Amino acid sequence: MPTATKKTASRNTAPGKAAPRKRPATKTATAPAVTARAKQSSKAAGPKAALKTFDADALWALARVGAPSLSPDGAQAVVPVTRFDMEKNRGATSLWLLSTLGGDPRPLTSAGEKDGQPRWSPQGDLVAFIARRDQEGDKDEAPQLYLIPPDGGEARRVTRMPFGVEAFKWFPDGKRLAFVSWVDPALRGQAAQAERRKAEKDRKDSAYVTEEGFYRFWDHALPMGRVPHLHVVDLDSGKVRDLFEGTDYELSRAEPDADSFDISPDGRRIVFSFDPNTPKTLEHRNALAEIEVRSGRAQVLLREPAWDFVAPVYSHAGQHIAFIACHQGLKHTMPQQLAVLDTHGHWAVLSEDWDQEVAAPLRWDEDDLGVLFCAEERGRRHLYRFDVKTLHAFPLCEGGHVGAFALEAGTLVVLHDSASFPPRLSVVDREGDAQDQVLHRIESFNDAALSTLAFGAVEERWYEGALGEPVQMWLYYPPGFDPKKKAKAPLMHLIHGGPHTAMGDSWHWRWNHQAMASAGYVVACVNYHGSSSFGNRFADSITGRWGELELEDVERATDLLLQQPWADPKRVFATGGSYGGYMVAWMNGHVPAGRYQAYVCHAGCYDWTAMFANDAYLWHAKELGTAYWKDPAKVASQSPIGYAQHFNTPTLVIHGQLDYRVPDAQGLAYYNTLKAQGIAARLVWFPDENHWVMKPRNSKLWYGEFFDWLKRHDGAGAGGKRRRG
Repeated sequence: MPTATKKTASRNTAPGKAAPRKRPATKTATAPAVTARAKQSSKAAGPKAALKTFDADALWALARVGAPSLSPDGAQAVVPVTRFDMEKNRGATSLWLLSTLGGDPRPLTSAGEKDGQPRWSPQGDLVAFIARRDQEGDKDEAPQLYLIPPDGGEARRVTRMPFGVEAFKWFPDGKRLAFVSWVDPALRGQAAQAERRKAEKDRKDSAYVTEEGFYRFWDHALPMGRVPHLHVVDLDSGKVRDLFEGTDYELSRAEPDADSFDISPDGRRIVFSFDPNTPKTLEHRNALAEIEVRSGRAQVLLREPAWDFVAPVYSHAGQHIAFIACHQGLKHTMPQQLAVLDTHGHWAVLSEDWDQEVAAPLRWDEDDLGVLFCAEERGRRHLYRFDVKTLHAFPLCEGGHVGAFALEAGTLVVLHDSASFPPRLSVVDREGDAQDQVLHRIESFNDAALSTLAFGAVEERWYEGALGEPVQMWLYYPPGFDPKKKAKAPLMHLIHGGPHTAMGDSWHWRWNHQAMASAGYVVACVNYHGSSSFGNRFADSITGRWGELELEDVERATDLLLQQPWADPKRVFATGGSYGGYMVAWMNGHVPAGRYQAYVCHAGCYDWTAMFANDAYLWHAKELGTAYWKDPAKVASQSPIGYAQHFNTPTLVIHGQLDYRVPDAQGLAYYNTLKAQGIAARLVWFPDENHWVMKPRNSKLWYGEFFDWLKRHDGAGAGGKRRRG
């Protein structure tokens, strides 16, 4: 990311902000207050109705609402809504129209199975989206762009890209769309790309051959010989032009999205982030460039070797570009910060004195005097407006967890969730302070289902952790939990991954805290040293000594909880995924036998030398403090494999074969080591899942195996290596 020299950015402004729209009082609802102990989110369907247990089936029965797009007048929102069928073992996504002024939701699409990324046209007459459809026997082989009028009608396909479409944005004139598609950069024209597509389909061999350092990401190999280019399609003629054709420019190969680029207000230019280095790697720092749409001439706007620049967005007046800057040359754990570039090439980091990390997307406020974005703060995620004159951030909507937002004509809509309810859509009344904010719900997709389910209370606690510093812990209680009852309750640690992420007042679709608490466990989520949202120093504190401070934080939490009269010391468990799985394996080699009755290690890191097989291998040396060939002892000292002789606790190991972030050999090696030493262990290996478990039936099996394992070892005695009986 860019250098430390600061430049002054001039601040031109656009016309004043439109007044917020008034909404019926019947739609108002007070924004959820963040308290030490949250109330139950659901009420019984009737006076005598018994609430049902919230389990995997109930979780997968809920609708999953996606990010909204607003009509230009702010009166309507379009959102993707996904519903899953457990029997069919698949989901279907359709688009829905919601009124921000009151009224019932209305389905916009139903023919497609995965209609996603809807965006309203600037004129409000069309909604564009990406889908893979079958129209009168003409079936898409790859996702394409579609248009549909918001007042109803058939969707119209507007692209036939050989390799499909990944993300897009409207031009201000509403006559064109800019989109991303992976192409062979050596070829010119769509006909040549179509021939390349046919050749790929017809090939009889299956080998992946490359000389690239960045060749796979998350759960898929990157296309051999293809890169992501920006294209423009004219909606009237259907003509497509590759803006990067004949150049060396390409977007990020790590799933380029609509935050990678932005279109100027006059439609003449597109700014984008790109990796200026050759060859490409996942760890390279990005620069900003701008291309003239008509001529195809491009120029680098900003490149500084020590900085990473991403997520550019033009102001309404077109005089400034807001973007995210990260000074990775100073330290790899430096936070992402808000920066602004003006038309004279001057740029400045605006949020330098604000110790929070800015997340994409960015959105200029309608007066061009502020930038909206989401950021984490102490285990929560809020929507902020950063004032570019005073250089202060002001919360517009406080979480819980604000996952997405949209702003048009003074109407601000947020997609938000909490520990006690899944993502929902609300209009934010921007009058007054965030603490007194009023949210107006505009949908109720899950209300009927949630009203029949029992949820437990959620509590935020702080205690003294490693280095004598305060550490946050969230506790999820079983429904109806009474700490005064004589019956003891089992305790389960749910350790988050990352490590630079955080557990908070949020909903989780894969490892759902409420589902785990509903099984009878008091679930503890510790935001150990290294977690995000507690400042840069806290996040960086674990660098070069993984496992040390995190373990102390978790163990102090266990000590604290075992002092509670309701806690059963013979029913204590630790579970975790990814880095949380690493922590569980680390604990197995560092915690005395009997402290925990069983562990669950999902997609856990086990051997940092062998982890060099993953997709982010250049990141390890930054976090571990060295490369394994430079100081093998230092790397080994931070690997659970180095402490295998001390393993003592029964462990359920879960892994997916398509996991390229933590290759499945990590889980298999850990499982084999446990079995070789006669320690009780069970393996659940998914040939069709990645770092996460995404299919309904697999997820249901996952939850079943998870709880069955804990129940099998519930009340196990301490001492020695416990073998399967």
